[in-house]
Amino acid sequence: MPIPLSPLKRLLNTATLVGTLCLGHHTLAQANAAVGQPAPAFTATDTSGKTVRLADFKGKTVVLEWVNPGCPFVRKHYDSGNMQGTQQGAIDQKVVWLAINSTHDESADHKTPAAMAQWMSEHKAAATATLMDTDGHIGRAYGARTTPQMFIVNGAGTLVYAGAIDSKATARTADIATATNHVKAALAELAQGKPISVPLTPPYGCSVKYKVS
Repeated sequence: MPIPLSPLKRLLNTATLVGTLCLGHHTLAQANAAVGQPAPAFTATDTSGKTVRLADFKGKTVVLEWVNPGCPFVRKHYDSGNMQGTQQGAIDQKVVWLAINSTHDESADHKTPAAMAQWMSEHKAAATATLMDTDGHIGRAYGARTTPQMFIVNGAGTLVYAGAIDSKATARTADIATATNHVKAALAELAQGKPISVPLTPPYGCSVKYKVS
């Protein structure tokens, strides 16, 4: 008789399937990131040329947001102000917010660091920093499949959330009002010292534009 899968295992399988379907012909190296395990360390350069390390924020909660301005799902959350509002709410809680662009430099969606900084500024983003991951090393380490895709690392360096920003997997801004914002909910529970009740959700959006080797 087959052994029944736990709810978390079923959700993980669903998330993997959704991510695979979003990727199409793009393939990822085996990701090291798993909810409940130490978050993969990384070093990157932000849009101003400053070196940023995940280790710099030891003891703090860190949100990682995969972003690509060319993606309509990203624009849904930025054009509406939803992403910026979620960022500001996190910043107000002393949370570090790192937006990460893993779009490779041969993609039509690629932006230079200066252009990426300008886009974030024009949209009044409240991210702590915007990191350039053109070679895709950070994205592959985390198994980031879509934009937007969200991860939360707690103060102990453990990955405690991975998945979508909210519960409505569409590019329609009208759906934001009735969606559950998973990131806000997770951060609220962390602030109260509670375990995150929904630590894993299927990511949605455009496939991350990794360079195909």
